Amino acid sequence: VILVIYQALMRTGWIFKTESVIMPAVLESLAASPWMMGCLPLLNRFGQSIPPLLVARRIKVTPYKSRAFIGTTTSMTLMFAGITALWIFNLDVNLSQVAAWIYLLLYGMFFTAIGINQLAYNTLQGKLIRPTRRGRLLMIADVIGVTSAVLCAVALLPRWLHEGSAAFEWIFGFSTCLFAAASLMAWQLIELPDNHDEPRKPLRRLFEGAYRTLKEDANFRRLAMVSALFTTALLLFPFYQSVARKDLKLGFPMLMWWVVYQNVGTGLFSVLTGPIADRFGNRRALSIVTLLICAAPLLAAVLISYEELGKQYYSLVFVLIGLTPVAQKTFNNYPLEIAPPSEHPRYLSTQNLCMAAPLFLSPLAGYLVGQIGFLWVSLFITGLLFLGWLLSFTLVEPRHGQPGSIVAPADDSL
Repeated sequence: VILVIYQALMRTGWIFKTESVIMPAVLESLAASPWMMGCLPLLNRFGQSIPPLLVARRIKVTPYKSRAFIGTTTSMTLMFAGITALWIFNLDVNLSQVAAWIYLLLYGMFFTAIGINQLAYNTLQGKLIRPTRRGRLLMIADVIGVTSAVLCAVALLPRWLHEGSAAFEWIFGFSTCLFAAASLMAWQLIELPDNHDEPRKPLRRLFEGAYRTLKEDANFRRLAMVSALFTTALLLFPFYQSVARKDLKLGFPMLMWWVVYQNVGTGLFSVLTGPIADRFGNRRALSIVTLLICAAPLLAAVLISYEELGKQYYSLVFVLIGLTPVAQKTFNNYPLEIAPPSEHPRYLSTQNLCMAAPLFLSPLAGYLVGQIGFLWVSLFITGLLFLGWLLSFTLVEPRHGQPGSIVAPADDSL
């Protein structure tokens, strides 16, 4: 129950900082260039991959995983309070270029805290929630959180979003309050201590565990490839709202509807994937989400090309984007089943590292969008996502020990 409330509060706060809508629109309002906007996915995924890898051993040997969970939730609140302060002191008006760099710095620090927080949360989930109930937790938390988020967005965002401007200090201030409330919920968790040990390694060998995981586990290597290909979808996140506002002539008020549609999509896909994962296994759920995510960039490319059609139906793109957080949770649940509990931090941190790899190209993707246009970049990424869907069939279903309907390779070549 505490984890449901925590996730619902986080989801409600998150709608006011949606990565595909609000956050890139904020950076764009600070006169940032396309390549700077392309840095957003890089900072996002870097924070969720490298820092968790660095602290994976610490979380493993800590008897109370909830301590890391509490500390990072509190840190997230403080970082977002710093972002809010940019607009309280009007830096976006007086020193927009300086504010853009400060914004990127705080954004990167926030996602560093997020990355460690997710590692601690997933480790706690593996410790406290049995496998056949994790999909139910995902579904209930997301449905409640999405309902709360949509109601708050519809009630509050029209007050803060105007045709040519936005009151970001109110938007981010409200998110800060909700993150603080989630932090208070983290303090309420009751956890029994455990006893896992692992020798301390020098800094230069911290990546050895990730390498060993990939080397020794052929099925996990295939998962790493699917994860990396899936993550290429995030390269387009800063530009969905940007190209729609420029090419379709849609103003700031549409941001509200896009975040609403995205969170409605999250709720709908949670209802779909949660029960499927519990009943049929996470491999089948992964195959479904990796196929559905292919539709988002493809649909965006089509609607941008037809202005009248795009003005009416572009919001459907954000319904499909709502699948992303559900898919990421499904990707995290899969390693919890193929690894023993003592190795959950190592597997999860390695998984996050693999998902981060494509996003080091995100500034290049932003540059290419500025040079050759959104259409060609989105079509190329659609092809990569479709390849990830095909590879998902080679994964083993942990509950049955069998690969998917496409025959898996006889050797470890993948």
